[in-house]
Amino acid sequence: MYPLASLEQISCTPSAQDGIPRELEEDLRAQGCKLVHQAGILLKQKQVAVATAQILFQRFFYVSSLKQFGVADIGMGALFLASKLEECPLRMRDLINVYDLLLKRAAHMVRYASSPHPPIFHYEPMSYFGDTFYDMRDALVVSEMQILKRLGFNTSVTLPYGTLINYMRLLDLSGREDAVTRAWGYLNDAFQTPVYALYPVPTVVSAAILLTVRHLSIPLPSEPSNCWWELFDTDFEDVWSVCGFIMRLYRERPVEERTRVLRVLGKKEVRSWLEAHGSVPS
Repeated sequence: MYPLASLEQISCTPSAQDGIPRELEEDLRAQGCKLVHQAGILLKQKQVAVATAQILFQRFFYVSSLKQFGVADIGMGALFLASKLEECPLRMRDLINVYDLLLKRAAHMVRYASSPHPPIFHYEPMSYFGDTFYDMRDALVVSEMQILKRLGFNTSVTLPYGTLINYMRLLDLSGREDAVTRAWGYLNDAFQTPVYALYPVPTVVSAAILLTVRHLSIPLPSEPSNCWWELFDTDFEDVWSVCGFIMRLYRERPVEERTRVLRVLGKKEVRSWLEAHGSVPS
């Protein structure tokens, strides 16, 4: 059975209960998935493993709070676990080295966010026997264990790519390379949002197709008595909601908002932010 978040989990997430604003939670979830995606590229990991990791990551934060677990640690643990599930395991040291690079690059971006001419980032590898490596290794092991424990060892994931191909064929769009590419891109971007933990795959795929045909001005039957999305047993309100999640990723953000999330990638930083700002209702 494909697990989805319950109405109670959606209406008041564990992070919201701890006073973390909904917008900050969304930004942290998105940034955590970006780190997973970037790490997957640098490690030349299979897309199926990266996608699985992002879905497990999103599910985890419907049963756990960002105050208790940092997005960097959980993202690292999710990618390590997903690589095993998809039978393309990673070396622990390789994964830790890549995350160390990504986190140092994020710190560099924060440090020079207001500079008109920031210096080029140069990565200094961690010491082979330094404390940083052993701290990150321990965080990785604990994160993997916590994901399995808190998800009840239910790591079943259905990826959307096969469904997209079938739907595009049914709608006679498989010959439109621009349409297939754009819809595929929307599905990949959607991993930065919680939609795969909220809606069944047909709904998410239908949303990607809806955004595609509207941006490319491709006519499809949309009259009340003849709607193309009803072929896939999806509800328009749910499809439209998923479209909203995806399109919010592309909104213009001031520099301060874009860098704010980079300052709170760990649980200690989130706790410090809460102490400085107080509990903010969602």
